[in-house]
Amino acid sequence: MIGNDWDNALQEEFEKEYFLEIKDFVNQEYKTKIIYPKYEEIFNAFKLTGLHDVKVVILGQDPYHEEGQAHGLAFSTPIGRPIPRSLKNIFKEIQMEYDYPIPESGCLESWAKQGVFLLNTVLTVEEGNANSHSKCGWQIFTDNVIKILNNQNQPIVFLLWGKQAEKKKELLTNPNHLVLITSHPSPFSARRGFLGCNHFKLANEFLKDNGLAEIDWRL
Repeated sequence: MIGNDWDNALQEEFEKEYFLEIKDFVNQEYKTKIIYPKYEEIFNAFKLTGLHDVKVVILGQDPYHEEGQAHGLAFSTPIGRPIPRSLKNIFKEIQMEYDYPIPESGCLESWAKQGVFLLNTVLTVEEGNANSHSKCGWQIFTDNVIKILNNQNQPIVFLLWGKQAEKKKELLTNPNHLVLITSHPSPFSARRGFLGCNHFKLANEFLKDNGLAEIDWRL
């Protein structure tokens, strides 16, 4: 049980055959290999941001696959861990937009608690083996999560960074929402559009225009 309104929204999803297959696969992987994040943190994004609290969605790919980095939130790392390069570029963009100092921590839980849904499209990964769980069914599950979000009446900002995230645009058909697309913040592509995209200010302007509280992007 997640412990909030996601439980009702996902009840039928959790009972579908494909999800039961994901569950069996993941349980076996955790028994026999080192898998990230910790088992109890797989659904952290859902636990920290209830469905009806979602104001901004940031899509990641699969979790960090090195020890101690992943904790169930896209792009985020626990307090005390080194900040990954993609997250450093996210902080650089926020500094450019708002002149906020670069944080010393990469933990984004404060964003999640304000309504920023930090969703990886794949929720687990084997240590040292990126994309190792990308074909076990997680993509079906998270696509259906995105469809649930798309059907919400409350306006939501979807930040789609990189080609993998951009593919989800076809799932977003509700005119109530704002979809912003640019390159991934990784060092290999950040200068192809991400740096200078102004997405954080644009998201807040949209929230304000729709009578919703803005996100405080400072950590």
